[in-house]
Amino acid sequence: MLTLFRWLSRWPLWFLHALGAPLGWLSYALSPTYRRRFKANVAQAGVSPQAARAAIAEAGRLLTELPYLWMRPASQSIRPPVSVDGLDVVEAAHARGRGVVFLTPHMGCFEVTAQAYAERCSASHGPVTVLYRPARKPWLRELVDTSRTRPGLAAAPATLAGVRQMIRALRRGEAVGLLPDQVPPDGMGVWAPFFGRPAYTMTLAARLVQQTGATLLLAWGERLPHGRGYAVHFTAFDDMLAPPGVPAEQAQAESAAAINRAMERLIRQHPQQYLWGYDRYKTPRGAEAPQED
Repeated sequence: MLTLFRWLSRWPLWFLHALGAPLGWLSYALSPTYRRRFKANVAQAGVSPQAARAAIAEAGRLLTELPYLWMRPASQSIRPPVSVDGLDVVEAAHARGRGVVFLTPHMGCFEVTAQAYAERCSASHGPVTVLYRPARKPWLRELVDTSRTRPGLAAAPATLAGVRQMIRALRRGEAVGLLPDQVPPDGMGVWAPFFGRPAYTMTLAARLVQQTGATLLLAWGERLPHGRGYAVHFTAFDDMLAPPGVPAEQAQAESAAAINRAMERLIRQHPQQYLWGYDRYKTPRGAEAPQED
């Protein structure tokens, strides 16, 4: 597999995206479970099948672009071009001196958001630390560990040590990034509405803000058509987390719900690039699923 990844990384992005589109449709056609989950999640969100249809091919492009993004020499800038908007929001957040927490849903190319920040902002604000879940297969774990660590970009495993690493980064005034719509292990989340259905939602983002005073921002990497590159968008987090003084359990639920609402708005604006096949409503091992009406 490493040999295949190295071979694919040499091809231009337009070729990899052209290869990924039929792969996405092939997965959709051959997996009844994936197809049912895709359709159910789209319906739960109230998105029309026509609006979400393009996401089938985008899921394939998500896979085939990884060798290009992971194995591209760190000395090279991102090619094709990556445009960035919202840097003024990022600069204003850093001016507060408490660090920045970027929230990125499973939408578009979430790998490129951290790379774009690292190339443009790490020289003045330090590296960005991204949270990731270590792969189970040894060959993939080694590839992910080495490819996600590059100049201006550090990786933190989804463990207690990784959380401490992120807290230290924020206290230095640096940035961290995580995917808040990723289902956390039991004990690291709460049940909160996501498109009107209870979803086990991580509490880490709100806890990072509570402990460090960091600023929450939203970020996502739009995949442009025909392999023309990416557009990375940074925007303010307009919802309110639970205020100080609220009981801990209530605060966790309110903050998780606020973060989910922010994710919902982003996804509804760009449903064609959301990973609808992701098992967002699964129950973590050991957790008790809530009673649904």
